Amino acid sequence: MTAFPMARALMREALLAARAQRVGSILTVALVASVIVAVMLTAGRTVGAQQAVLRTIDDAGSRAIVIRDDGGAGITTAALLRVSSLDHVEWAAAFSNAADSTNSLIGGGPSVAARFVYGDDTRTLGLPPDATGAYASANALRVLGLHDGAGGITLSTGAEYGIDGTFDPPDFLRQFDPLVLIPEPDATDQPVGMIVAVADSPEHIESLATAIAPLLGAIDPSKASIQTSEALAELHTLIGEQLGGFSNALVVGVLGITGALLAVILSGLVLLRRKDFGRRRALGASRGFIVALLMTQTGIVGAIGAASGVVAALVLLAANHDPFPAGAYTGALALLSFLIAVLAAVFPGVIASVRDPVKELRVP
Repeated sequence: MTAFPMARALMREALLAARAQRVGSILTVALVASVIVAVMLTAGRTVGAQQAVLRTIDDAGSRAIVIRDDGGAGITTAALLRVSSLDHVEWAAAFSNAADSTNSLIGGGPSVAARFVYGDDTRTLGLPPDATGAYASANALRVLGLHDGAGGITLSTGAEYGIDGTFDPPDFLRQFDPLVLIPEPDATDQPVGMIVAVADSPEHIESLATAIAPLLGAIDPSKASIQTSEALAELHTLIGEQLGGFSNALVVGVLGITGALLAVILSGLVLLRRKDFGRRRALGASRGFIVALLMTQTGIVGAIGAASGVVAALVLLAANHDPFPAGAYTGALALLSFLIAVLAAVFPGVIASVRDPVKELRVP
């Protein structure tokens, strides 16, 4: 018999065995599903809350490194090119010194700070790709009297720009709000008042801050300052380590107990079916086929239990308005539960395969 027909026959026999042993199949489905529900409502809920907290910390600017020219440092956009080329820098942009801007239709009206922004990607700032013109925060529009978001501004230099849209300032720019940003694609050696670099991970903030300092090319380094959110970065790492360690220990413990219980259940089923296995051995079934049969049968039932458990757990989490863990976590848990069920069938399968078929057939 070739491989494909043999696999098809094995699958057919496993399905028939699973249907014939309804009590054992139902117990296996219920156990696997219960384990997933238990893990998702304990460790999974913790992981979901952890990920939500970490996203909040990241949104608060824990990965931002702010380099400021406090007046006369002589930092230019050439430094931006060097900083953005560093490893572990996810995004970087430079900002000019602030210039007063007023509503073009109201001479001498209230003013807000406007800054040119230099960088290849303005989406991190909430601006569209290849943005042109001026973009104002909601506070800036209110101060300027541009409540409908339409109109133009005049800088203190006399330059005029139309308001092309609004943006929500990220955390590292909130202190400058109300603010108007003017994307400037020409970054050729322009003086800047501030450079912001975002690390790809909180763990790299300290090393990046150290590496950035000699790349600024400042005329007077004493007038340049580098600010980081090291406290938030440390909190990020602490939360990840503590909650992650608790969740992993709980999952390992629960899955270990599940594997042991499944092995006990399957061992009992093997004893109940020992005459059937003896008949198969007497008819020429190999020991490997017996082991594969029990593993396939358990795998089918375990897959049904894993799918049922995931659906039930997600429904319960949604009903309680709890945060969902990431899809990768849920998928990994389901896969691990399935594999535990399959592996739990190995030992009972070996026991069934090594029994003397003649002796087993004598069992009444």
